[in-house]
Amino acid sequence: MAALQSNYAYRMGERYGQHPDDDQFPGKLIIVEGIDGSGKSTQLDLLQKWLKSRNLVTAFTEWNSSPIVKRTTKQAKTRELLTPMSFSLIHAADFASRVHAQILPALRAGATVLADRYVYTAFARDATRGVNRDWVRRIYSFAVMPSLALYFRVPLEVSIERLSAGREELKYYEAGQDMGFSSDRMESFRLFQSKLLEEYEGLTEEFGLMTIDATQPIAVQQQQVRRYVEPLIEDAMEVGGQSVPEALAHAGLAGRYVTEPPPRRLTEQDILRLERSPE
Repeated sequence: MAALQSNYAYRMGERYGQHPDDDQFPGKLIIVEGIDGSGKSTQLDLLQKWLKSRNLVTAFTEWNSSPIVKRTTKQAKTRELLTPMSFSLIHAADFASRVHAQILPALRAGATVLADRYVYTAFARDATRGVNRDWVRRIYSFAVMPSLALYFRVPLEVSIERLSAGREELKYYEAGQDMGFSSDRMESFRLFQSKLLEEYEGLTEEFGLMTIDATQPIAVQQQQVRRYVEPLIEDAMEVGGQSVPEALAHAGLAGRYVTEPPPRRLTEQDILRLERSPE
């Protein structure tokens, strides 16, 4: 029983950045960050397609997607019940579920894990909502450091322009209206996102996130992403003549640890940028 408990115990550091398993797994963890409208999800999707074309096993995970808390989160948001602290804790629960059910098993197996948002999203959003920064870093002490963290930097006005072209309406929490910045949803979003940008700039310096200019053409950004990723995948886990679930099964994992990114519909802005991109 003691051995069983040891194998499945959650290993943690004192705070994020001090995990005993940092850099100890055969797999690689590549994460993308940025404010809404930065284009990070498009870049991660392009990266995964490129990795698959090289016959590599990839696992994908995204923010606020654990089935354990997703329904609860949706109901609380709909009824506008979340306080800054409960918002922080419910997202930490979601993240903890995905770390131990998806991310760590895939890293142990040697897969390349792609994450659309990581702990830095919590650090930026929670601090913007007034939650103590040091407390949040301690809450996420169960998370390992990524092999590569990419921050897609985009000016606020560009972000707003892209979002306006791609969605009909901003949501209450997305616009930061729970903080009382403004009764006007777009103005609240502008103020909320500007504060997030400030937090991300600090996180880039604190944790060494690699910055990519997200105003560049999509193809140019992707070239930069691949240059950062290439050195990390020299010995990455390959599919071989198997399916992805079979490759993971041979490493002791079920195929459920590998998920595909949800289909993403290109916005008018995406199409325009693709048309302007060099071949």
